[in-house]
Amino acid sequence: MNTYGIQSLYRFEMARWFRTLVQSVLSPVISTSLYFVVFGAAIGSRMTQIDGVSYGAFIVPGLIMLSILTESISNSSFGIYMPRYSGTIYEVLSAPISSFEIVTGYVGAAATKSVLLGLIILATARLFVPFEIAHPFWMISFLVLTAITFSLFGFIIGIWASGWEKLQIIPIMVVTPLAFLGGSFYSISMLPPLWQKITLFNPVVYLISGFRWSFYGISDVAVGVSLGMTLMFMIVCLVIVWWVFRTGYRLKA
Repeated sequence: MNTYGIQSLYRFEMARWFRTLVQSVLSPVISTSLYFVVFGAAIGSRMTQIDGVSYGAFIVPGLIMLSILTESISNSSFGIYMPRYSGTIYEVLSAPISSFEIVTGYVGAAATKSVLLGLIILATARLFVPFEIAHPFWMISFLVLTAITFSLFGFIIGIWASGWEKLQIIPIMVVTPLAFLGGSFYSISMLPPLWQKITLFNPVVYLISGFRWSFYGISDVAVGVSLGMTLMFMIVCLVIVWWVFRTGYRLKA
């Protein structure tokens, strides 16, 4: 394995992230803090507990997951689209580095950024609401697994996009609405029976449910199902990435 090649791609992407900390870290942290102020303090003070957890604490996992989803896709899609846009992707493809190593470098950096951001938001949340983490190991596991999975998804978007505007279509028009409707701010058990069944077709429900379980031991769906759905989505993304490099789709054209 060409570890030097992976390290070069990884360090380049991380260096770019550190050069834009205001946009990459400060902006999402401030946005999430506003959610805590509006929903946790203003609305939460007028709502009863949900499954024995205060509303302010209940929305912490959902808000962290919302940031992880959007930042993972954004970091990874921009990371691979920029070389395509500038033409430097051909230098990467002609270098003595395999497709697996290319994906490891780009996706690894994007996932690292997202995990770091998630931990920063987690620490920031303690300034607004008290909460405990019942299963720290599974919390980190869900955090890392989600970051890797959606970084792979963002990598696919970055290859598929033929213009800057397309980089934002799926995150804004698809992922963000699914996150809001996936139980970020409520339990799906609060919905009418019909809508509970419809909501189960939303894949983000399983991510948020499993992540919330790691905090409070409560979930809308079984934890094993949440983990299985996340792994299945990761496998689908891996298969698509394999096909992209196999066929050279939008990389060699």
